[in-house]
Amino acid sequence: MSIAEQTSGKAAQQQKPQARTAERQSPARQSLVGAPWRRMRRNIGLKILSLVIAIGLWTFVNAGQRSAIESMQVPVTYHGLAQGLVIVNHPIDFVKIQVMGPRTLLSLLDPERLAVKLDLSSIGPGQASFKITPAMFDVPRQTSVTSVSPSNVMLDVDRMVRRDVPVRLVVQGEVAKGYTVQSVQVQPPAVRVIGPSRYVDALEAISSDPIDVTGATADVERTVALRSPRGPGVVLSVAKVEASVTVTQKVADREFRNVALQVRDSSYKYRIVPKSGAVTVRGPELLLARLNSDGLLYVEAKDLRPGLHSVAVQVNLPGGVQLVRQSPDTAKLRLYREKISRN
Repeated sequence: MSIAEQTSGKAAQQQKPQARTAERQSPARQSLVGAPWRRMRRNIGLKILSLVIAIGLWTFVNAGQRSAIESMQVPVTYHGLAQGLVIVNHPIDFVKIQVMGPRTLLSLLDPERLAVKLDLSSIGPGQASFKITPAMFDVPRQTSVTSVSPSNVMLDVDRMVRRDVPVRLVVQGEVAKGYTVQSVQVQPPAVRVIGPSRYVDALEAISSDPIDVTGATADVERTVALRSPRGPGVVLSVAKVEASVTVTQKVADREFRNVALQVRDSSYKYRIVPKSGAVTVRGPELLLARLNSDGLLYVEAKDLRPGLHSVAVQVNLPGGVQLVRQSPDTAKLRLYREKISRN
């Protein structure tokens, strides 16, 4: 065996224990390398969830710090108006504002807490103007009001007054033919009106709701409501009144011409001059329409003896009818000796 072969054999023998040592050392080395990986895989779901939450919080915080603009309706209130004054127009109840700032702060804003309160203690009757500025809104730091709409408030103020105003009863419809409305009454005849002077001072009367008298032949009585007068803030002391409409027959005049002049209770034949006359009477229209002229004018011959007599002409009228005028007032009546046959 050569020296080279001996040397090679020795080297081979020395490498075998080293290989076995390496084989024994490999699992330990592998354990040291795999331990971190195993620790990373432990509770991997919770770790991923934590990572997602962390990313979300980071995104939310960074997004919340970004500037944005929020629009909102903010209430407007009025206080301090002196006693005896009233706002006549309809002032605004809200203003629209735009607020700029971080989104997180904008989301916390409450419009009710930003309400504008206008002090009216220094104004009197007439028109008053108020300017609403961004500085009037108490918004958080890092936020600011960029616009206000509308930015001006106009108020129309008037004095409150009291006045008694007569009631005007409104009658509707037509009474029956031959009848008429003689009078109307309301109780109370006047009501007290309270409100702004510009409306109350201009009132001449307070009208009622209509009372219907269609076809009425007798008095009509109703409780009727009063119509509210024009203008805001005007009120009445009472809302209803008692109404009474007096309905009577229509009175008219009627003239009768060529009315035959009758002779009553004569036992003798006669001749009368003139033979006819005229009469004008006054009474209910329906009654006059039925009145007949026969026997309307007459003279009384009872107890008169034959001869020439001047007699008074009388008018025979039914109840409810009055004499206006007649012609003639007297007549010449001649009674003959020949008696009238009563067979």
